[in-house]
Amino acid sequence: MALIRYQPFRELDNLQKEMNRLFDNLVSANEGVSPYAFVPSAEMEESGEAIHLRLELPGIDPKELDVQVTANSVSITGERRSETKTTEDGVTRSEFRYGRFQRVIPLPARVQNNQTTAEYKDGILHLTLPKAEEEKNKVFKVTL
Repeated sequence: MALIRYQPFRELDNLQKEMNRLFDNLVSANEGVSPYAFVPSAEMEESGEAIHLRLELPGIDPKELDVQVTANSVSITGERRSETKTTEDGVTRSEFRYGRFQRVIPLPARVQNNQTTAEYKDGILHLTLPKAEEEKNKVFKVTL
């Protein structure tokens, strides 16, 4: 009968290797995406004539936004820079966030991208995207 030496830390080494493999797979699946990346919240409403899109972009100068509209999607790109300073009991605390962001939103119907209007107020970007004529005139026959 062979004697096998007990090595209690070998199990921990195996566990550490497995955890590293798991995290490596997770990072490679989300390559280039930070868990702290800013992604603006969006809300979309569709009426018979247009699609109304609102995006929450607090603290961002509208001149630094790049909004591109195609017939099928809207792309918003910009850079977020914010800094806060507080002073309490003689201690100054400073915090800042910055970084580029991009969000592409597919549209449920074709739009006339050259007729898009935009308004930026109180950190909310409002886009009105008129539907293309062929989308307005679509009639769906319902069979019973």
